[in-house]
Amino acid sequence: MTKQTTEHWNTVYRTRDDAEVSWFDPGASESFETVASLIAPGDPVLDVGAGASRLVDRLLAEGYGPVDVLDLSEAALEISRKRLGALGDGVGWIAADITAWTPDRTWALWHDRAVFHFLTGSADRAAYIRALARALRHGGHAVISTFADDGPEICSGLPVVRYAPDELAAEFDNLASGAFMPLASSRHVHRTPGGGEQRFQTSLFRRR
Repeated sequence: MTKQTTEHWNTVYRTRDDAEVSWFDPGASESFETVASLIAPGDPVLDVGAGASRLVDRLLAEGYGPVDVLDLSEAALEISRKRLGALGDGVGWIAADITAWTPDRTWALWHDRAVFHFLTGSADRAAYIRALARALRHGGHAVISTFADDGPEICSGLPVVRYAPDELAAEFDNLASGAFMPLASSRHVHRTPGGGEQRFQTSLFRRR
């Protein structure tokens, strides 16, 4: 990614109400239900590209965690820190570019709602997979949501790569052969605050 990408996302979160952006999900219900089905309290969770998502709120409120939140945008993380207040004191806030980040520990679950599809260059996708392989403990799960193959081609003014589940699984295997086992996939429609529809696919992988 580039400095311009970081500036883009900081500008988005500094100039728009986070509840008005197209990807806003007030209860993070789709993500929470998936994540909660895969972990137990005490299992460490990393939410990648979280922005100002409410997933961390739901996980903490339901007794899950520890939770670490990673995003390119400091502005987005600051929104979540202020919203959570003292409840977020135990959260690890990581401001980093996932394509240039080296994990210093491992997690039981990696959650990504719409980061991978912004990686339009093969080098960035390879760097993402390297970080994922280092960060996810063996036997751990990765939940990866992207725009589906019939989803939007652009989000927040930036181009994306759309995926069918088998295409995403093939890309993971191409970038890290044998490291991740695809387990399941699903499709869902996200309804934006403005009343639009965005088609997503969510794929579940296990770290071999």
